[in-house]
Parts: sequence; structure tokens; C-alpha cells
Amino acid sequence: MTLLFLSFIVMIVLGFPIAFAIGISTSLAFLNASMPIVMLSQRMFEGINSYMLLAVPLFMFAGALMDRGGLSEKMVNFAESAVGFLPGGLAIAGITASMLFAGVSGSAAADSAAIGSIVIPSMKNNGYKPTMAAATIASAGSMGVIIPPSIPMIIYGFITGVSIGKLFVAGILPGILIGISLSAVAFFLSRKDSDKKRGNFNLKNIKNSLRNAGLAMGAPIIVIGGILGGIFTATESAAVAVIYSFIVGKFFYKQLKWKQIYEAALSSAITSSVILLIISVATIFSWYLSINNIQPAIASLFHLIGGKIMILLLINLFLLLMGTFVETTASLILFVPIVAPILTSIGINPLTAGVIVVTNLAVGMLTPPLGICLIVSGSIAKCGILQVSKAALPFLLIMIADLFAISFFAPLTTLLPSLMK
Repeated sequence: MTLLFLSFIVMIVLGFPIAFAIGISTSLAFLNASMPIVMLSQRMFEGINSYMLLAVPLFMFAGALMDRGGLSEKMVNFAESAVGFLPGGLAIAGITASMLFAGVSGSAAADSAAIGSIVIPSMKNNGYKPTMAAATIASAGSMGVIIPPSIPMIIYGFITGVSIGKLFVAGILPGILIGISLSAVAFFLSRKDSDKKRGNFNLKNIKNSLRNAGLAMGAPIIVIGGILGGIFTATESAAVAVIYSFIVGKFFYKQLKWKQIYEAALSSAITSSVILLIISVATIFSWYLSINNIQPAIASLFHLIGGKIMILLLINLFLLLMGTFVETTASLILFVPIVAPILTSIGINPLTAGVIVVTNLAVGMLTPPLGICLIVSGSIAKCGILQVSKAALPFLLIMIADLFAISFFAPLTTLLPSLMK
């Protein structure tokens, strides 16, 4: 165990990719313990041999098709027409569009890239500082893993056996809460700046943009509505999202070319392969910890600390810290087997526990050095990650406040799932 943790920490410090750091350190531990090395490949294969995980590349492909097929642009145009007249209206429009796009992509990075590439240049042209534009879209993009569908929730359900469909539904109200909170921050940060107002309220423009965006917004409605109504599973909804995005982008908006379909498939395959590689190697890491009884030992330490409130606070702090330094997928595989049983043992609903874990990791996407949303938005706005993280601090603080609301007010996560068929 000493070799496992020391080698892992050394490789992380040296800048090894997280998948290689996990895989190499676990391999060294296997060899040191004289365990059959063939078990590594067997366990890695078992770690990703799941029908549930097929939803990961499918949702990524759907998001890529929406971006290239013009669906994300239509969503942004509608959001701008609906709220663009407010102080900070363009920032609020970016947040609103991110919420809509999150209803299909399931990925924070995809959300930040798709919406950011459209909104950030427009924000800069309308008087926003580049860092403010990047910070707004980065914070909004992090909702991509909370609002259903959510790739981290798929992984959480795969690990724990909790219904992925119910996890998706459990994330709806928390996602709306965070979206409203982020919009409020954008409003107050921009309320004194007249150059951040975008004309007057125009009902005709809203109707026109809604008509143009109607088909685009049909994708999240079909995905979430299908899951809510029990029409199809999370994996089936991902396949439906791919087909719908292809048909709308290719035959209705006519912006999706065959070359773009190939590019979308290629980028989705590459990103998905990285996620699945991390899942496979993190599975053997977690399995090695379990056969050495590390998870129960850590769980017992938490229970020695105090009551329910103290344990919940410490787990949130632990996950916030880990989300800052460890990649999201790896964090899920490594830490969910530890924290999920602790949360349920102190009376936390399994669905609430899942949303708590995913929200913590979403906050981690807004913190350096591994804040993927900061990196993506900063690269679009041509700002450094530290500059963007400083501008994102108000958004980060409100997300942490929302996290504690989710943690201590269970109906936010349990009300809608209780209404499911």
C-alpha cells in the first residue's frame, strides 16, 4: 500500500497523465505483492464492460452533433432574445444556453466549448472583460454534469448500482437552483455597467427565436421527458439524442455536413476513450484498495469524528479538495466506493448522495490546477487559468452555497424522482 500511494503521488507531482499514474502505481503494487499480472488486464476489461457506460460516448457524440449542426447556436440566440435586455443579459443568456445544452451533452467540457465559442466573443464585443466572459461560461459549463443527462452520474450509477434514470431526474432541481444562482451573480456583477445591456425587451424577437430554436430545444425535452416517463433508459436516451441531433442538424437546419459528422464522431471517440481508460485503470486501483480493506478503514475514521452533520461537512470538504487535484472520472472511481456507503449509513438518500458527489466535482471544475471548465473557457477568451479563476470566485462561492443547500435539504433531490413511474 505504501508503494501504491507513494508511486501514485510521485507521478502526479511529475505531471504524468492521471490514467498512467493510476495504472503504473497499481501495476507496481501488483508486482510487489506477487499477484498475477494478467489480473490487471482482466480487471481493466471488467471495469468498462458495461451496457450503462455505452451512454458516455453516445451523449458526447450527440453534443458534438448539436454543436456542429447549429443546434447550440439556435439555443444561444433564443437565450439572448429572452434575457439579453437585462443588465448582464448576455452573461445570463450564456448561462441559460448552457443549461439548455447541458440537457443533451452530459459533459461540462463540451458545454463550455460549445456555448463558449459562441457567447464569449459576443460578450467581449459588448464590453465584458475577457476574464469575466470566460468565468461566466466556465461556471455555467460546470452545470453540464448536474443537469441531466450527466456523464459523471452515469459513472456514479455504474459504481453504486443506483438507478441512473432517477439520478438524472434528481439533478434537475439542483441544476435549476445553480443556474438561477449563477444568473443572479452575473446580474449583480453587471448591474452598474450600462454597456452590458442589450436593447429592449421585444416579444416578437423572442417568438421568432423560439420558433427557430424549437427543434433544437426538442433534444433535451425528448431525453429528459423520455427518462421521466419511463419510455427509455439512460443509454437508450443517449442513442435517441444522437439520432435526433443528426436528423435536425442534417435535414432541418441543413448545417451538418458529412465531414462534420466524421469530425464529431472522431472527437467523441477520442474523448470517450480517455474517460473509459481512466475508468478501467481506476477500477483496478479501487479493487486493490478494497482487497486490502482500505475503504472500510477510512469509513470507520469518518464515523469516529462525530454525528451526521459533521460527517456530511467533512465529506463535502474532502470531495471539494479532491475535485481540485484529481480528474473527475478518476475521483468518481477512487472515492465513490468510500464516501457513498458512509453517506447512506448516516441516513442520506442514495440519490441525494449521488448529486452531492457530482456537485462537489462540478465545483472542482472551477478550481485550478485541473479546472477543465476554466481551461476550456480561458483558451477561448485567450486568458490564463489563474486570471479566469480569480474572476470566477463569486460564481464559485455561490456554487458552494448551493452545494450545502443540496446537502442539507433533501427534497431538492428526492421530490422529482418520487414522482417517477
